[in-house]
Amino acid sequence: MLRSDPDTIRASQEARGDDPALVDAALDAEARRRSALTEFEQLRAEQKSLGKEVARAQGDEKQALLARTKQIAADVKGLQAEADAAEAQLKELLYKISNVIEGAPPGGEDDYVVLRHEGTIRDFAAEGFAPQDHLAIGEGLRAIDTERGAKVSGARFYYLTGIGARLELALLNAAVDQATRAGFTPVITPTLVRPEIMQGTGFLGAHADEIYRLEADDLYLVGTSEVALAGYHSGEILDLSDGPRRYAGWSACYRREAGSYGKDTRGIIRVHQFHKVEMFSYCAPEDAAAEHQRLLAWEEEMLAKCELPYRVIDTAAGDLGSSAARKFDCEAWLPTQERYLELTSTSNCTTFQARRLNVRERVPGENGEKSETRTVATLNGTLGTTRWIVAILENHQQADGSVRVPEGLRPYLGGLEVLEPVTSA
Repeated sequence: MLRSDPDTIRASQEARGDDPALVDAALDAEARRRSALTEFEQLRAEQKSLGKEVARAQGDEKQALLARTKQIAADVKGLQAEADAAEAQLKELLYKISNVIEGAPPGGEDDYVVLRHEGTIRDFAAEGFAPQDHLAIGEGLRAIDTERGAKVSGARFYYLTGIGARLELALLNAAVDQATRAGFTPVITPTLVRPEIMQGTGFLGAHADEIYRLEADDLYLVGTSEVALAGYHSGEILDLSDGPRRYAGWSACYRREAGSYGKDTRGIIRVHQFHKVEMFSYCAPEDAAAEHQRLLAWEEEMLAKCELPYRVIDTAAGDLGSSAARKFDCEAWLPTQERYLELTSTSNCTTFQARRLNVRERVPGENGEKSETRTVATLNGTLGTTRWIVAILENHQQADGSVRVPEGLRPYLGGLEVLEPVTSA
């Protein structure tokens, strides 16, 4: 695509706010690589023919041919080094070019398009009381302890205790059950991955400072099980003849939250460690857009179980991660801040990650030709995470500090209908 349609890639880079000059730099490196390889092959051919001539030659002619052979050997070595250097530069540049956007609105972080609103926002004034924020409610339930979290681990860490721990497990188990019924394979994933896996998924670009790295082991802590699931089939050829290969990954997630100082510091909205169930799909490239809609529908099904009012947004190009061609977010209403808070995100990464990680499928050849391989598409989407507790507590709180349990979560809490404040000392 870089050779045949560079203008589309330039336009995508510009829409993202990325550098379009990377496209021309990559094309230049590719041209230099190909030129060096062409000269290399020509000189190698001459080198072989000279070998035969040297064997037949005598005297001064032989010495001249030997001198030419020596010069060619040096030139071949130089051209090989030139081609290798151009290839290394090309690879470095290609890793800097983000995925080509597909249908994302133009603009930056604030230029998203609201697709629709779902659910009803409660009027707390009409109910006769002012809502408390999730931390105040959580502390009343003895469900969230940020003070001891900070004491033990520092800012943006917390304990979920008692009903708080049970609520998170209920939420994530409900997500796994839903995913399993939809045909996903549940997976408990590693949370430490090799650099090539982290790079292959596109997380070591502009936002690499968000990631925790263990230098002594040369491993990275994942911020989402998407990374481990994308690497699960790296270097493999998949059989997708029966449809997409879908996984639901449950993992702890770690994020440095670099650059977020002062943002959402109260409570558990923006933290360094949390748990998440993540949907991940490998599918045929032509099915990726439809699979993206399916992932969004499964996210909305889960939000409906939690009875949360939310909106769906189409994220603008300038706010996409480097691997996403398009992304939809579901944002729940947060009563105490009178704003929407992102709870889910689903991204269509087209063939971007799979190409880097060498994940392919086998497809029939044309006109009876033998089968060929091609790169698959990958997609991901959140089905439940710790942050959902924030929206559940605030939207379902009652005047006495208790919290009504959404009906969809009650089977996972032993039938509990109301979370009651703890009044004992």
